[in-house]
Amino acid sequence: MNTLPAQELKRRGVAALEESLQKGPVHIIKNNRPACVVLREEDYAKLSTKEPDSREKKSLWTWLEKPPTGQKSKKEIDRQVSQERDEWNKK
Repeated sequence: MNTLPAQELKRRGVAALEESLQKGPVHIIKNNRPACVVLREEDYAKLSTKEPDSREKKSLWTWLEKPPTGQKSKKEIDRQVSQERDEWNKK
C-alpha cells in the first residue's frame, strides 16, 4: 500500500503527493488511520467511465449511485441472521 502521512503532505505539499502518485494510488494517513485515497487523473477517469462488461461487473460509482434494491423482506433477513448466529453459538 502506497501511503503518505497527512503531516508530510501538510509540510511538503503537492510535491510529496506527486512523488507518491508515481507509485500508484496514495492512501493519506491521518491519526494512524487511512483518511482518503488520492488517484491520478487517468485512474479516476478509468473508474468513472468504465462500463460493465458482459459478466455484469459494476464500477464503484454504479454501486454508490444506486439505492439498495434487495428482494428479501425484513422478516426473511432477520430469520437468516438468527440462523447464522445459532450456528456460531454451536461451534
